[in-house]
Amino acid sequence: MEFRGVCVLLGVLLLTDFTVPQSSTRKKPVKKDSTKDPAIEALQKQVDDIVQELNLLKEQQALQTVCLKGAKINSKCFLADPVSKHYHAASEDCNALGGVLSVPATREENEQLRDYVLRSVGAGGQVWLGVNDMMTEGAWVDQTGLGVAYTNWDTSNSRSPQPDGGQSQNCAVLSAAAAGKWTDENCRDTRPSVCQFNIV
Repeated sequence: MEFRGVCVLLGVLLLTDFTVPQSSTRKKPVKKDSTKDPAIEALQKQVDDIVQELNLLKEQQALQTVCLKGAKINSKCFLADPVSKHYHAASEDCNALGGVLSVPATREENEQLRDYVLRSVGAGGQVWLGVNDMMTEGAWVDQTGLGVAYTNWDTSNSRSPQPDGGQSQNCAVLSAAAAGKWTDENCRDTRPSVCQFNIV
């Protein structure tokens, strides 16, 4: 009985110990001064400007490397990838490098791109262009979704002028062998590609 009384007393003491509010010695949060020292702000701006300038220099250096390895045409650099890939894989690889599949904007640019393809891919070279009509059949757009102002479709075959593939051929190809003419091909076919980088 005595043991039982001790257990009850111990239980009551434990309960009262946990239920009695304890006074806390919490510190009040220190309010930060919302005004910044002008010298620190000026220094932070200088650091931000230097970082921005350094990033721009790195980007320019990368573009110069691309231009040295590839070809500079007008205000763009082109870099050939002779490995044959599906259209989407080629596009993703160009995007990963900071560019897009090439899209000639003028006849002169198309001719220079054809010459570069002849030198880098070979005489029979056919490369993916960044032009497709995947969204709407017959509405050829670049990879940003904007309509293309310049095209160079191969219309030499009067029975079947390009583009002639209907819904099965939605991706454009530049053929160096056919004087830089374009054809529409199945996007699952494999071709080399040329990435385009705009020079800022």
